[in-house]
Amino acid sequence: MEIKIKKGDPLKQKTPCLVLFVTEGKVAGSLSKDLDAALEGAVSRAVREQEFTGKAKELLLLHPGRRLPAERVLLVGLGKERKNNRERLRQAAGVAAAFLQGKKIVSFAVGSSSLPLREGELAGAVHALVEGVVLATYRFDRYRTENRDELCPELAELIFLAETQAQVRQAEEGVATARAICRGVVLARDLVNEPGNVKAPEYLAEQARKLAQEVGLQCTVLDRAQLEREGFGALLGVAQGSAREPRLITLEHRGGNSDSQPVALIGKGVVFDAGGISLKPAEKMDEMKMDMAGAAAVLGTMLSAALLKLPVNLVGIIPAVENLPSGSAIRPGDILTSLSGRTIEVLNTDAEGRLILADALTYAQRFEPRLIIDLATLTGACIVALGHHATAVLGNHEGLIRQLIRAGEKAGERLWQLPLWEDYAGQLKSEIADVKNIGGRPAGTITAAAFLQKFAGETSWAHLDIAGTAWEEKGRPYTPRGGTGIGVRLLLEYLR
Repeated sequence: MEIKIKKGDPLKQKTPCLVLFVTEGKVAGSLSKDLDAALEGAVSRAVREQEFTGKAKELLLLHPGRRLPAERVLLVGLGKERKNNRERLRQAAGVAAAFLQGKKIVSFAVGSSSLPLREGELAGAVHALVEGVVLATYRFDRYRTENRDELCPELAELIFLAETQAQVRQAEEGVATARAICRGVVLARDLVNEPGNVKAPEYLAEQARKLAQEVGLQCTVLDRAQLEREGFGALLGVAQGSAREPRLITLEHRGGNSDSQPVALIGKGVVFDAGGISLKPAEKMDEMKMDMAGAAAVLGTMLSAALLKLPVNLVGIIPAVENLPSGSAIRPGDILTSLSGRTIEVLNTDAEGRLILADALTYAQRFEPRLIIDLATLTGACIVALGHHATAVLGNHEGLIRQLIRAGEKAGERLWQLPLWEDYAGQLKSEIADVKNIGGRPAGTITAAAFLQKFAGETSWAHLDIAGTAWEEKGRPYTPRGGTGIGVRLLLEYLR
């Protein structure tokens, strides 16, 4: 989609559709007043008859005829002023874009005077607007070969109308930032939505090599022989049930000082999870192609960080495996020796994500990171606890957790902290090994994090359980059905 920014009056702009955002209770604002006069009272009549009040996500499409250069005017509700923030604008923009796309309107204009702005906030508002539009119109339809004419057309053009030349420059900044971030989110969504027969661990490695070459990252991939020599016993244990070879993928972005410790990002990369010998139920097993959403988030974040030239050193680590039942798969009761030397009693082979993350956390220490953040579709218990509206965050550093929560609020990817008291570690004690890989039904999300904590060491560390937020079942504003790309915008907001 082409995005043009220019100085101009929205009511004098020739466009297939002029989109104006309206705060609830303020439909009679200055721009709406001029619009109402031009449309001979159509807006005020709609308000009087309760056809449009400005409530969040409410839409009103008007046809001005020859009274305005715009062929249509779309009023989009933002809701009450006290609740207006970037996320509310992002959602409103997403609702508007999806509506226009459904009407096959592929070009539209937005006026800066209709955005809910405080002083100096235009770049951030335009950033939110562009994210909402681009992410709402995302579709994964590359495998559709029949009836493609039934698909919604892609949006071709967005014209942003600023009031001053200074606003033009601010809007350009917002657009550039949003475009770079959306590229990372779209990459993450594409990777999650790819079917399991396409994305072997080597496929993820190849995607990492491609983006490294494009944006100047350093990429290292360890194959099975190298993993065996190094002693990645937990990762290899999970991988041994599949004919598709495991990989450990490392990407490095060196944007900071050469002597600055990096931030390490670790993403769970189970390209398909059947549960191993502890086989999952058949219902919805197809969705287990999304069990590498943590890896997708790390790849997307590394791509966007490089495009934004973030002044920070980053290392992204992805343990990539497939978890299948077979004659060579690990069994419940087996004991694995992890990269750290710690032994693990495997009581459930479907609790595999924590096993590969354990080795990845140990490996991350080689980079002497100042902090580690891992992302994983780790536990069904997280969905029971938080549903699909928030990601669980746990860790050993309260300051890091608070910063991530604030970043999540700004990015519209909410986090909710769960406790990680020492008491929970008792559920993981094994009679025959150093630790068990499950702690029973109580507090499943917390005991999974407690398991990971044993391998994080003394490094500041936070764990994001994205099991409930990595996949969207029904579709929401700017998040269509399928992979959500969760984590990319959150991490970039934190890093920025």
